[in-house]
Amino acid sequence: VLVTAGPTQESLDPVRYLTNHSTGKMGYAIARMAMLRGAEVTLISGPTALEPPPFVTVVPIISAEDMFQAVSRTCQQADFIFKAAAVADYRPATVAADKVKKHDGEMNIALERTDDILAWVGAHKPEKLFVCGFSMETRDLIENSTAKLHKKNMDMIVANNLKVPGAGFGVDTNVVTIITAQGVTELPLQSKDAVAGHIADAIAGK
Repeated sequence: VLVTAGPTQESLDPVRYLTNHSTGKMGYAIARMAMLRGAEVTLISGPTALEPPPFVTVVPIISAEDMFQAVSRTCQQADFIFKAAAVADYRPATVAADKVKKHDGEMNIALERTDDILAWVGAHKPEKLFVCGFSMETRDLIENSTAKLHKKNMDMIVANNLKVPGAGFGVDTNVVTIITAQGVTELPLQSKDAVAGHIADAIAGK
């Protein structure tokens, strides 16, 4: 089982970077669940303050490019991949060698796209690989997430709405909707550990 978790950090200069609010809690819960159910687990993790689950191989990364390289190296050997990381969609087009100094007036930062890791996995996955993606939305949850499921050739997507209480970043709970080609299952507010168990059960057809 391959799990990605946490944020990425995209350097602007030696001092600053662009990132997001992900703490990695959902991905770490999935890695723990898979380990407890007997899987051999590799956890590719962005920077977090979390203690890794025991008996799990941890691959620390920083940037979206680091994450892409780690996933592309390992996904072909996996049976299941859970892409719970919040990977930056954009990074600074240039990284300054020295600290960017403030000056009068505004400053603009040119951004470029990062590699779409889920799309790459979907395009290159062997037949045996089960791909579960994650989708955090603020509106049109089912429509947007279902479109991602098909566009990126996933087997399952776990979606949540950042605006729903208990489903945001940094909390120990989540409110998710599990979407597959066979249907949509909405789960109530519960711990992220419990959500991880429901995801595993859904894959097993329980």
